[in-house]
Amino acid sequence: MFTVEQIESAHNKVKTGADFPNYIKEIKELGVKSFETWVKDSHTEYFGEHDYATKSQPKYADLTIENTLDKEKFIQQLKSHQKGETDYMKFCEDCAETGIEKWIVDLEKYTCIYYDKNGNEILTEEIPH
Repeated sequence: MFTVEQIESAHNKVKTGADFPNYIKEIKELGVKSFETWVKDSHTEYFGEHDYATKSQPKYADLTIENTLDKEKFIQQLKSHQKGETDYMKFCEDCAETGIEKWIVDLEKYTCIYYDKNGNEILTEEIPH
């Protein structure tokens, strides 16, 4: 089974959102089926076959997730990030500022779904593969 250390090694190659598809390919090859990342502190829960799961430690001090969702601003900031204009920390700050609490990536369906604090699906994106 995969380890958090292997996943973090792959993640360290990600400098901007433009690098995300390669990261996804690499961790899928490790056996990751899906993962859930919490914007508050960027801890992530990873899931594999046979109910295997592991969890990373928080990556930074807690961010405050805004109660009011600003979907249009989030989409604008996400597109900027995907073009490589912002780094991961800035993207997480942008998510918190616009009311995004977490995202779930499904490596079988190649989707990334963003959620607000109420558990509402805000945006579903297909991951290039």
